[in-house]
Amino acid sequence: MKSALARVAWLRWPMAIALLVALALHEGVFAAYALIVRTGPMLLWLAPLHALPLLFDARAWHRLLDERIPLRSLWWIAVVREAVGRLLPVLGIGGELTGIRLAARYMQDVSRVSASVVVELLVTIAVQYALAILGLVLLRFHADDTSRIGDVIGAGLIVSLPVGLAAFVVVHKGKPFHRLEAMARRWLDPASTLAARLDGKRLDHDIRTLLQRTPLLASAFSWQFSGYVLGAAETYLALAMLGHPVSIAGAVAIEALVQAVRNAVFIAPAGLGVQEAAIVAIAAAFGIDHEAALSLALLRRARELLWGAVALVLLRVTESRRALRFAPERG
Repeated sequence: MKSALARVAWLRWPMAIALLVALALHEGVFAAYALIVRTGPMLLWLAPLHALPLLFDARAWHRLLDERIPLRSLWWIAVVREAVGRLLPVLGIGGELTGIRLAARYMQDVSRVSASVVVELLVTIAVQYALAILGLVLLRFHADDTSRIGDVIGAGLIVSLPVGLAAFVVVHKGKPFHRLEAMARRWLDPASTLAARLDGKRLDHDIRTLLQRTPLLASAFSWQFSGYVLGAAETYLALAMLGHPVSIAGAVAIEALVQAVRNAVFIAPAGLGVQEAAIVAIAAAFGIDHEAALSLALLRRARELLWGAVALVLLRVTESRRALRFAPERG
């Protein structure tokens, strides 16, 4: 099972890269790059903005953990989770498993940590649907040309809704992790202390307990939703710097709908090609030409690579130091 998943994870990359290259050539990647060069170093100010949405996301997780892990630590773990999920050849749960492993260093109750991540994923599904609806409303009333992009995204939203509801019902009413405990142990490596501390039955109980705390779920939802909306500041400022300003409503709609499309087509590694195509298509509805939209897509991809590379390098350094620190004890 593990080797099969690894093969699938690797095979996604050639197809995604081919789609990205085709889109770049069709939309004029060289003209888009030239626009970025003309705008100059001022665009570097966009990179730090991503810290705020990640902080809001970490705060949602912080609430689900009853604030038992410092927020600054969860923010760092959130950065690493995003880097693993978007830059490494892993399937969707890679970042979440990494987050559980890192958070377990701060909190010994692995079941509680794991339950918080599972519930956070369910909250994220709800946030994505809410964002998509917000984006469609803004597209309907503020776009220059609604075209067919809104119909396509709306249809996808309706078709995928039963899947999201089924995930909630299975986790809330069933006992999926008790049944999947053996499989999870294989994924996590049976020899690891994390796998040894995993209890599927206890995990199911902790998840149901969290799902019964409606005010807590509402708080986590609010923090996550606000973080995604705040992420629209990157789109708004980037287009303004590139000389193709868009309204605040337009920036929020682009961010919301791009997130919806990217998460819907989760099989595409790092959203390669899919994210860029979505940005170009949705931005066009707000009067942004393809050159500026593709420039925005390139800037967004560059920011992901920058944040992800720094996070993974620092993670490697800290992991090496941790291994050296504990080596004498193992000897």
